[in-house]
Amino acid sequence: MLRKLLAPALAVGLVAVAGAQTPQGQQPQERFQAWVPVDVPAEKIDAEMNAKIRKEGMDNSKIMETMHYLTDVYGPRVTGSPNFDNAAKWAVQQMTTWGMVNGKLEPWEWGREGWLNEKAWGHVVSPVKDNLVFEVLAWTPSTKGTVSAQAILVETPQQPMPEAEFVKFLTDLTAKVKGNIAFMGAARTPDLVEVESPKRRDDAQVKASYSPPDPNAPPNAGRGRGNRGGGGGGGRAGGAGADATPGTVTPGQMTQRINDVIVKNAAVRVNDAFRRHQQVIAFNAPGYAAANQVPTIVMANEHYGRIARILAHGTPVTLEITIVNRTYPGAKTSYNATAEIRGTDKADEVVMMGGHLDSWHSSTGATDNAAGCAVMMEAARILKALGVQPRRTIRVALWGGEEQGLLGSQAYVDQHFGTFENPKPEFAKFSAYWNIDGGTGRVRGGNVFGPPEAAMVLTQIFKPFEDLGIYGASAARGRNRGGTDSTSFNWAGLAGIGGGQDTIEYGSHTHHTNLDSYERIVVEDVKKNAVITASLMYHLAMRDELLPRFKTSDFPPPNAPAGRGRGGQ
Repeated sequence: MLRKLLAPALAVGLVAVAGAQTPQGQQPQERFQAWVPVDVPAEKIDAEMNAKIRKEGMDNSKIMETMHYLTDVYGPRVTGSPNFDNAAKWAVQQMTTWGMVNGKLEPWEWGREGWLNEKAWGHVVSPVKDNLVFEVLAWTPSTKGTVSAQAILVETPQQPMPEAEFVKFLTDLTAKVKGNIAFMGAARTPDLVEVESPKRRDDAQVKASYSPPDPNAPPNAGRGRGNRGGGGGGGRAGGAGADATPGTVTPGQMTQRINDVIVKNAAVRVNDAFRRHQQVIAFNAPGYAAANQVPTIVMANEHYGRIARILAHGTPVTLEITIVNRTYPGAKTSYNATAEIRGTDKADEVVMMGGHLDSWHSSTGATDNAAGCAVMMEAARILKALGVQPRRTIRVALWGGEEQGLLGSQAYVDQHFGTFENPKPEFAKFSAYWNIDGGTGRVRGGNVFGPPEAAMVLTQIFKPFEDLGIYGASAARGRNRGGTDSTSFNWAGLAGIGGGQDTIEYGSHTHHTNLDSYERIVVEDVKKNAVITASLMYHLAMRDELLPRFKTSDFPPPNAPAGRGRGGQ
């Protein structure tokens, strides 16, 4: 339907692009057809270089070795932790070893202490004996040695309560939880998912979604990724002051005051992960200051439910829990790791590629987002291995602080480029930034902040790789910031390009969970993504002109920055 609607509005011409012959056994690349608007010149596609990129990327790939270091050796990579700093240093060193130049850690201030979980374990001691599956909430403190205590089920009343009655409730609760382990809320069971979402998108569907853009279409916010909210929390405050009758306390107000009691009196707080199959997501406590919190864990739903049900039937439960966390008060500066392939006649102009290096701590951060970082590093390695001499400088950037709100990429864009409304000198020399942050799946297309002509340039560059599953690009006018690092560029008025990918198990299993490990990477997919990325960077770097931008008279205004909503568990 989309293709039929767009076709009348866009005059197109069939353009044949010539190139060199392809080595035996590879897809024919010497000629291909690309549908382009008649007023957009055909791109100069270097088919010989594409064939070399394919061969190097598919036959000599080093991407899983890079994945090993980023995940097994340096994961998890929480912003402000030694793991993150060491991963960033290693990445710069590795890219320098491959022949890249100007490798460095670029600092930015985030003003918070660093945090790392070193050890955590727990057991049911009675009335049964069993191990417990859980993850520690970031920026919470250690236990005082091993806590051996009673589990106490804490439920917030669901109706407003007179102040005097609630004060008595809090007094009784304080006595119950003091020195004990507080389970926050009744047991709940996630809904059954009878039919799982497809792991890959249908080719016809993908092609339709990247039909040639209509230059006469009204402004839109694009198809970029939205904000990714928090999960795995328990007992969150909501609507604290809404519709309060004088002399009564609302459930939202109760939640906050109950939380205060737990922080001051409980030995450990337990939140329900509320996900299927022992998946756990654990973000961070509010405020990023462990000294203001109680030791907190997010427990697998199946284990949380078992204990809560035993308690609800009147049988005491004793647990043993040990947590060893470490804070780093001096880690208030974090870093972006960057390195370059220096350009030639247009060296002062830059094309960029990147992904966020930081991760959450429940696993080693493989699909989120060591995969994106490894793809970018591998694409740079491929180009260096082939001895390319790009006209523009090609720069890799691995971001810190993405999970805390795109902090690293925002700081970088502010420091280097400014905004359309208040540009710095580098703003006019910037072409485009390519970002992957959707897991391990194949890249199926791109979404670029820019006019339709920008999308058509990308579509032509992607065209020779349709056999790898990529089918084009779409254009967006929305200067929205949130979701992933390409939007930091969009918000500034620069061409951020987000890669749209097959989800594989990203949304259902790995995104931010304790399952996000090296084993979840689909090797062939990330190798293909690196090949596509290397070709994209090469061709953007070799163009006579920068990627097309909006005309000054038609430049979209910035949208209000959106909050991330990740923490506060």
